[in-house]
Amino acid sequence: MSRPRVVVYTRARCGLCRAAEAQARREARRADVQFVDVDTEPRLADRYGVRVPVVVVDGVEVAELEVPPGAVRAAVRRARRRRRRARFGPRSEPA
Repeated sequence: MSRPRVVVYTRARCGLCRAAEAQARREARRADVQFVDVDTEPRLADRYGVRVPVVVVDGVEVAELEVPPGAVRAAVRRARRRRRRARFGPRSEPA
Protein backbone atom coordinates (compact mmCIF):
# COMPACT_ATOMS: atom_id res chain seq x y z
CA MET A 1 0.00 0.00 0.00
CA SER A 2 1.38 3.41 -0.89
CA ARG A 3 2.00 5.93 1.86
CA PRO A 4 0.02 9.16 2.33
CA ARG A 5 1.65 12.24 0.84
CA VAL A 6 2.24 15.26 3.07
CA VAL A 7 3.20 18.55 1.44
CA VAL A 8 4.20 21.52 3.57
CA TYR A 9 4.11 24.80 1.64
CA THR A 10 6.58 27.24 3.18
CA ARG A 11 8.74 30.23 2.44
CA ALA A 12 12.26 31.20 3.43
CA ARG A 13 12.85 33.12 6.65
CA CYS A 14 9.45 32.12 8.07
CA GLY A 15 9.50 31.03 11.71
CA LEU A 16 6.05 29.42 11.56
CA CYS A 17 7.18 27.54 8.47
CA ARG A 18 10.24 26.11 10.25
CA ALA A 19 8.03 25.00 13.15
CA ALA A 20 5.55 23.35 10.73
CA GLU A 21 8.40 21.55 8.95
CA ALA A 22 9.73 20.17 12.24
CA GLN A 23 6.25 19.11 13.31
CA ALA A 24 5.60 17.36 9.98
CA ARG A 25 8.91 15.48 10.32
CA ARG A 26 7.88 14.29 13.80
CA GLU A 27 4.23 13.49 13.11
CA ALA A 28 4.31 12.11 9.56
CA ARG A 29 6.75 9.26 9.96
CA ARG A 30 4.38 6.88 8.16
CA ALA A 31 3.98 9.22 5.17
CA ASP A 32 6.04 10.69 2.36
CA VAL A 33 6.81 14.31 3.28
CA GLN A 34 7.74 17.06 0.84
CA PHE A 35 8.60 20.69 1.61
CA VAL A 36 7.86 23.29 -1.08
CA ASP A 37 9.02 26.91 -0.99
CA VAL A 38 6.10 28.82 -2.55
CA ASP A 39 8.42 31.59 -3.72
CA THR A 40 10.07 29.22 -6.21
CA GLU A 41 6.98 29.23 -8.42
CA PRO A 42 4.78 32.29 -9.12
CA ARG A 43 1.62 30.16 -9.29
CA LEU A 44 2.22 28.87 -5.75
CA ALA A 45 3.12 32.33 -4.44
CA ASP A 46 -0.17 33.64 -5.84
CA ARG A 47 -2.17 30.75 -4.43
CA TYR A 48 -0.74 30.74 -0.90
CA GLY A 49 0.28 34.39 -0.52
CA VAL A 50 1.05 35.11 3.11
CA ARG A 51 -0.96 32.24 4.58
CA VAL A 52 2.02 29.87 4.81
CA PRO A 53 2.77 27.40 6.19
CA VAL A 54 0.03 25.28 4.68
CA VAL A 55 -0.01 21.53 5.33
CA VAL A 56 -1.72 19.30 2.76
CA VAL A 57 -2.24 15.55 3.25
CA ASP A 58 -3.27 13.59 0.16
CA GLY A 59 -4.59 16.77 -1.46
CA VAL A 60 -6.59 17.96 1.57
CA GLU A 61 -5.51 21.13 3.37
CA VAL A 62 -5.34 20.26 7.05
CA ALA A 63 -3.73 23.37 8.54
CA GLU A 64 -2.42 26.80 7.73
CA LEU A 65 -0.38 29.39 9.61
CA GLU A 66 -0.19 27.64 12.98
CA VAL A 67 -0.35 23.86 12.92
CA PRO A 68 -2.00 22.45 16.06
CA PRO A 69 -0.08 19.66 17.82
CA GLY A 70 -1.24 16.29 16.52
CA ALA A 71 -2.93 17.73 13.42
CA VAL A 72 -0.51 16.20 10.94
CA ARG A 73 -0.50 12.84 12.73
CA ALA A 74 -4.31 12.72 12.76
CA ALA A 75 -4.55 13.70 9.08
CA VAL A 76 -2.04 11.01 8.09
CA ARG A 77 -4.01 8.44 10.11
CA ARG A 78 -7.25 9.45 8.33
CA ALA A 79 -5.51 9.26 4.96
CA ARG A 80 -4.20 5.77 5.74
CA ARG A 81 -7.71 4.63 6.69
CA ARG A 82 -9.17 6.11 3.47
CA ARG A 83 -6.52 4.33 1.42
CA ARG A 84 -7.15 1.04 3.24
CA ARG A 85 -10.93 1.32 2.67
CA ALA A 86 -10.37 2.13 -1.00
CA ARG A 87 -8.15 -0.90 -1.39
CA PHE A 88 -9.98 -3.48 0.73
CA GLY A 89 -13.47 -2.03 1.10
CA PRO A 90 -15.20 -1.11 4.35
CA ARG A 91 -14.80 -3.40 7.32
CA SER A 92 -17.84 -5.50 7.93
CA GLU A 93 -19.15 -5.87 11.46
CA PRO A 94 -19.60 -9.40 12.81
CA ALA A 95 -23.19 -10.61 12.78
